[in-house]
Amino acid sequence: MKVAKFGGTSVASAEQIRKVAEIVVADEQRKVVVVSAPGKRDKEDTKVTDLLIHLGETHLRDGHAEKALQAVISRYAEIAQGLELGEEIVQVIETDLRARLSFDTSHPGKFMDLIKASGEDNNAKLIANYFQSRGLQAVYVSPKEAGLLVSDEPGNAQVLPEAYDNLRELRNRKEIIVFPGFFGFSKEGNLVTFPRGGSDITGSILAAGVQAELYENFTDVDSVFAANPMVVSNPVKIRRMTYREMRELSYAGFSVFHDEALIPAFRQSIPVCIKNTNNPEARGTMIIAEREYFMNPVIGIAADKGFCTIYVRKYLMNREVGFGRRLLQILEDEGLSYEHIPSGIDDTSVILRQNQLTDEIEHRILTRIKEELCVDDVFIEKDFAMVMIVGEGMHNTVGISARATAALARANVNIEMINQGSSEVSLVFGIHEEDTDVAIRELYEEFFGAADGTVQ
Repeated sequence: MKVAKFGGTSVASAEQIRKVAEIVVADEQRKVVVVSAPGKRDKEDTKVTDLLIHLGETHLRDGHAEKALQAVISRYAEIAQGLELGEEIVQVIETDLRARLSFDTSHPGKFMDLIKASGEDNNAKLIANYFQSRGLQAVYVSPKEAGLLVSDEPGNAQVLPEAYDNLRELRNRKEIIVFPGFFGFSKEGNLVTFPRGGSDITGSILAAGVQAELYENFTDVDSVFAANPMVVSNPVKIRRMTYREMRELSYAGFSVFHDEALIPAFRQSIPVCIKNTNNPEARGTMIIAEREYFMNPVIGIAADKGFCTIYVRKYLMNREVGFGRRLLQILEDEGLSYEHIPSGIDDTSVILRQNQLTDEIEHRILTRIKEELCVDDVFIEKDFAMVMIVGEGMHNTVGISARATAALARANVNIEMINQGSSEVSLVFGIHEEDTDVAIRELYEEFFGAADGTVQ
């Protein structure tokens, strides 16, 4: 059994959904199909999830949102018409949306989860209806019916262990199962959405639950690339990579996967294949537990912007027992998570995502650090990027850091921070945001300049 997940661009229009059907019928092992909400049809288009966010926010603000509702309905109606389906499925979708809008709005987070999840849910109903119109044995299955139980954290659901036992029952179904991504249900019966990239998480959970032999993730690219093709011209394609490499690159800005999406499949050692809906014959990229890395110790280069650094300096900091704990406690009290903590003898830096800070939080943090920790100096610098070099073979290869720093020096990029994890799968450089693209290009040239188009 294979689980095949189709992203937003793969189900954005009638034409794309026809391609999905052809891919599914081409392999009888594709028994579970996970779908996203309709994405953008072109660069100027608006994806359905954004239409739904506008719908929900308008309803919360004004108490009604008929115009925004019609914009969503018309998008599904256009797809249904293109697939030569009757009006009945559009009526089902409209009835569902109006029912969701009638729900209690006293908890805006739960209400918005309900509205946003309708994108995937109604698209799964529509696609199952289309499969049936083609004579396929297909059925829409809701996460509630399947027992996809999650924690009751709106927008940040975590799968519960018992969900996997529930989902295993899907193996006994004879039909092609069309399953909506992005959400599950709490034990209390509340609909709850996953974090960003939630449909990828659903696909991974289902693959683990049904113990699939392969989890296929269909998107709009032939493979994962060693660097962002918007920054590097014609980057090499990655044929095989490990879960750890993919997770590190996803964390650092690779848009193919949310960095949490692979964990359920990883824990069950289920291989993942990234494939292209528009070119399904292409090999794609296999994500596996282990790989050979004799070809190139580095598998990819990625970067993410939007970081800031809290610089703290105090003489004999290293001799003060509990200093680090008390510093992090201040951040915890404000509900902030950190990314890296490079440290010296008399100073330390805490790197975190900038969007967590407001002027008020920033002022409180600085005041508390000064007063409670009696530091010599503390200040915050913003607009940093984290550039990451990733590869399982790095820990067995001498000179990776030297080559990387030399490349950045050639590009006249100043390094503000260097951090290498204990696993040595990744090497991170903190730089100013304006240097991000030139840094990626120079590092790519250093490690992949002689590559022939693919990297193992």
